[in-house]
Amino acid sequence: MTWSATERYRLEAAPGGLGLVQDLLNTVAAGPEHRDLLAGVADAQAWADEAAAAWADVTGRSAPRVTLDAEGLRELRAVRDGLREVAARGAGTGEPAPVPELSAATALRLGEDGVVRLEPRGSGRHHLVAVILAEMYEGQRADTARRLKSCRNPLCRVAFYDRSRNNSGVWHDVKTCGNTANLRAYRARQRER
Repeated sequence: MTWSATERYRLEAAPGGLGLVQDLLNTVAAGPEHRDLLAGVADAQAWADEAAAAWADVTGRSAPRVTLDAEGLRELRAVRDGLREVAARGAGTGEPAPVPELSAATALRLGEDGVVRLEPRGSGRHHLVAVILAEMYEGQRADTARRLKSCRNPLCRVAFYDRSRNNSGVWHDVKTCGNTANLRAYRARQRER
């Protein structure tokens, strides 16, 4: 299975379950050739089914069964918007806006291997939201979530996983978004002279 929303931007997915968070962020329409995958219930349902299957494949856990309706779609968009603000902060894209408070039912479970894990609870869309927030939590705990960023190009904002050694990436693709911004800055400096 693959992370379809992320792959449509030709990006390598974040490692492990954090790929689900990145894929949710990349459901947005970045550019005229891509559509918002959460624009309607049918599109969102298709994305949720694919993403749940990809998450199960990556983590070896059972895929949450999700049936979305209009209310579930609104909740999924709210989660995406909150996490987009977190990713934008990671890329240093302007003044940080407040992050909306999001919550989901989870439990701590001691496994047979002696490791305590955060376990998502609930059913349907509530379980999917719990899985998404649990993966973000695990990413923050493992210090990998800080590498999940939004492209600094305001017309793009694609979520990418920064694999640079010093975590200094700001563009999802330096050849497109980075070159455009650098060329604009260069021309502005030339005009000032």
